[in-house]
Amino acid sequence: MTPDSPEAIPQRYADLTLAEPLRRAVADMGYEFMTPIQAQAIPVVLQGRDVMGAAQTGTGKTAAFSLPLLQRLLKHENSSTSPARHPVRALVLLPTRELADQVAQQVKLYAKYTNLRSTVVFGGMDMKPQTIELKKGVEVLVATPGRLLDHIEAKNAVLNQVEYVVLDEADRMLDIGFLPDLQRILSYLPKQRTTLLFSATFSPEIKRLAGSYLQNPVTIEVARSNATASTVEQHFYSVGEDDKRHALHQILRTRGMKQAFVFVNSKLGCARLARSLEREGLKTTALHGDKSQDERLKALDAFKKGEVDLLVCTDVAARGLDIKDVPAVFNFDVPFNAEDYVHRIGRTGRAGASGLAVSFVSPKDARLVADIEKLIKTRIELEPVEYDEDKPDIRRQGRFNEGRRLYEQTEERIEPRSERRSAPRESRRPSAPPQDPFFNQPYESTQAAAEPAPWEAVAKPAGRVVSANIRPKRKVAALFNKTE
Repeated sequence: MTPDSPEAIPQRYADLTLAEPLRRAVADMGYEFMTPIQAQAIPVVLQGRDVMGAAQTGTGKTAAFSLPLLQRLLKHENSSTSPARHPVRALVLLPTRELADQVAQQVKLYAKYTNLRSTVVFGGMDMKPQTIELKKGVEVLVATPGRLLDHIEAKNAVLNQVEYVVLDEADRMLDIGFLPDLQRILSYLPKQRTTLLFSATFSPEIKRLAGSYLQNPVTIEVARSNATASTVEQHFYSVGEDDKRHALHQILRTRGMKQAFVFVNSKLGCARLARSLEREGLKTTALHGDKSQDERLKALDAFKKGEVDLLVCTDVAARGLDIKDVPAVFNFDVPFNAEDYVHRIGRTGRAGASGLAVSFVSPKDARLVADIEKLIKTRIELEPVEYDEDKPDIRRQGRFNEGRRLYEQTEERIEPRSERRSAPRESRRPSAPPQDPFFNQPYESTQAAAEPAPWEAVAKPAGRVVSANIRPKRKVAALFNKTE
C-alpha cells in the first residue's frame, strides 16, 4: 500500500481517531510517534479490511493490530459478570510461548482502561488455570496453535463469535509445522471475519496461505523483504570451532558490553555452552525447547532485569521477543536457515537504537554464509579476531559439591613454548632410580645337575603306560553265560 502523499498517513498517535481509554493507555506507555507499519496498518484495520503486512522485526507490529482491534471491539464492552456476555471476539495466534506471553501483556496494557477482557493460553503449563480464565469469558484470546486445539477439544474455548483473527509471525508457524493446526483452527471460525496476517518475510507459502484465508487483502510492506535493520552493525569473524569462546570473551571485553544474546543451533549445544561460559566467570542463563515453561519464563525475566549478562538460546528466542536496550547479538553458530539470521539480529537495534551483530564463521560454514549473503543482498567480508597479546591465558577450574557447582577461579600463567624448549632435554628427564647390585649378578644353581632331586626319581613302569588317574575296571560276576 502506497499513500498518495506523506500527509495522507497520520504520524502521531494524537492524530488517530482512538477512543479516550486507548489514548490514555498509549500516553501512559510513552508512545507519541507511530512506526511506519503502525502508520499504514492502523487506519486500514480500523476500516475493517483484511491486511497482509510485512515489516522488519522490531518495528511495532503488535501495536499495529492490537490498537485498532480494541477500538472496534469497544462496541461490545460491558461490565457484566456473566461469561456469556464476554465471548471470544478476537483471536491472536503466535508460534512460540514467549511471544504469546509478550503479546498478551501488551494487549492488557492497551486495554487497561476498558472493560475488555483478555487472556493467553500456551503449552508447557497446567491447563486448569487457563481453563478457569476461559470459563470467565474473554474478548481477546492470545494463543499458540497446539494448546488452543487442546482447549477446543475440551470444550473450554468456543470460537463461533470470532470477528477478528491475527496470524502473527505466520512464516515461523509454517516453518515449525503448524499449518495443519492452523487449518483446523480456522475451520472452527465464522467465514465472515476480518483476517490480519503479519510476518517479517513473505515467502511463496505465506502468499498461498493468504490467498486461501484472506479476502481481498491490503498488502503493506514498509521495508524490503528479508532486509536487516540499518541501525545494526554486522561483523563476520573467521574463527575455528575451538576458538569461539575465546573470541566471544575478547569481543565482550574490548567492546565493554554488559548484555548480549548468544544463539546456537542445537538444544544440547545451548546447554553445554551456557555451562562453559558460567564456569568461565560470566553470568549466563540458557533458553531452549527442552526447558520447562517456568524455567524459560524465569530465564527471560532474569535477562530483562539485568541479573544475567548472556542469554544463550536457540532460535526459540529469535522471533518477536522485545527486550529493550540489548546492545549485541552473537551468532555462536551460523544459522542453518538464512532467514533466521535476519530474525536473530533483529533482537538488537530495536526501535531505531543502534546494535551490534557478530557471527563466528568456521571453515565448514561457507555455504551457510553464502546463503545469508544472497538473502540480504550484501557482500560479506570475513574478518580476523585480534586478541590481546599481553593478557595471560586464564584457566578456570570448577568443582562440584553436594549437587551445587562451586566455582574456584585460579589464574596461572602458561609457560610459552619457546621457554619450555630452551632447557636441555636431559634436564627434563626424571632421574633413574638407584640400582641394587644383587639383581645385576647372573643366576647360579646351588644344586648339581647330575643327581636328580628325590622327587624326580620316579620308576617308569614297564609295558603299557596307564595314567594313575584312571581307575581300573571292577570284575563283576556274570548272571548269565554268554552261550545261553
